Amino acid sequence: MNKIFSSVTAVAMLLCAGTLPAQDYPTKPVRLIVSVPPGGPADTLARLIGPHMTRYLGQTVVIDNRGGANGIIAYDMGARAPADGYTLLQVAAGVVINPSLYKNVPYDPIKDYAPISLGVTVPNILIVHPSVAAKSVQELLGVIKAKQGSFAFASAGNGTSGHLALELFRLSSKTQFVHVPYKGGGPALAETMAGQVQALFSIALAATPQIKAGKVRALAISSAQRSPVAPELPTIAESGFPGFEVIGWFGWLAPAQTPATVIGKLNKGFVQTLELPEVKERLHSMSTVPAGGSAQAFGKFMRSERDKWAGVIKAANISIQ
Repeated sequence: MNKIFSSVTAVAMLLCAGTLPAQDYPTKPVRLIVSVPPGGPADTLARLIGPHMTRYLGQTVVIDNRGGANGIIAYDMGARAPADGYTLLQVAAGVVINPSLYKNVPYDPIKDYAPISLGVTVPNILIVHPSVAAKSVQELLGVIKAKQGSFAFASAGNGTSGHLALELFRLSSKTQFVHVPYKGGGPALAETMAGQVQALFSIALAATPQIKAGKVRALAISSAQRSPVAPELPTIAESGFPGFEVIGWFGWLAPAQTPATVIGKLNKGFVQTLELPEVKERLHSMSTVPAGGSAQAFGKFMRSERDKWAGVIKAANISIQ
């Protein structure tokens, strides 16, 4: 009897010991790996959220920028980190898209992470140079068809959300045009404003000032519903392409097997931070839309994004070596 009691006690102590770190979490600084260099919307988001999470957790959240390889360097680091809640990862949509674009991606976007929360969504705006004789998506289709394949669409680079948006637009509209990839959204927007290319799916943050200045014309927005970022713009879905939706997004992950209690605490902190009036105001000024939601909902969203873009990439025969 004593032996049975001792065994049960030992198992109970081990179980309790295994849960204590999660209950006490955090007891030291937390590292947030960001998949881009300093500067730009993703880094700005991390540095906006970081101080609020520091206050919430009672421990410093340290931003660790690890740019390169379309985020793959950072995503691999996050997948390999200890599952103790002290290394977190801020990701973009590329985390689920990369495996369909590149060979031998060193992480699995679903199996290697524990979702925490979706952060913000970032719509793309379909813009054209003012010389393009189109003030709607349907009028643009007429212009593209008249050009017989010579109409030029820019993108921020192969595999970016703008590139995938134009490929989905090509497949949905059954039109042909030239894709001109640039090394970043800045050069793509500059060449569109200069008239070197005729159209671009640009992130709202970059496009909005140029639209207001009259340097480009906005035709539609790529979100499923009209966006508070530009409520006057129709969606592409309501412009003749039901179901069309392309959004950039950022969210937060932890390594797989991170304790559920830790994920729950982190989710609560991120969601509460996104709901702060001063954070909402800053995000709106960045033309982004706060999201939040449960960890489970974010996991489901990631799986749907992975499957959607894998289909588009295969249909469009996109491959990056």
